[in-house]
Amino acid sequence: MFMTNPYSQYKKQSVETMTPVEVVIKLYSEIERQLAIGINHVEQKDYAKSNAAFIKAEDCIDALREALDMSVPISQNLESLYIFFYKEIVKANVSKDCTEIKKIIPMFGELRDAFTQISQMTKEEIEAQDKANKKKGLF
Repeated sequence: MFMTNPYSQYKKQSVETMTPVEVVIKLYSEIERQLAIGINHVEQKDYAKSNAAFIKAEDCIDALREALDMSVPISQNLESLYIFFYKEIVKANVSKDCTEIKKIIPMFGELRDAFTQISQMTKEEIEAQDKANKKKGLF
């Protein structure tokens, strides 16, 4: 008889019950983590492990892109940003030069923090913020 690992069962269940915003926040955190792992392995000249970490980060970015609702104006901006990030990761993975990766890691933290703030806002607060941004011509 096959027994399921309780921890992996818990992780699977917690992911399945996450809100879409929580999933986005989790993906940003995972990208940061994988990029840090990739950089560490490049510095150790363990290119197989750095490659694996960078590919995991790319997969997370793909998941973020697939989740975009292109009818929402900010999604187009996010897609451009995700494409930029993806290209930078690919370049770093090929060249083994992590200079640019080190510059973009904090951007994922900023995005994660912004989505965390959004997740804590009520629908009314989000709509009020949206109206204010439209008045300012931001969107």
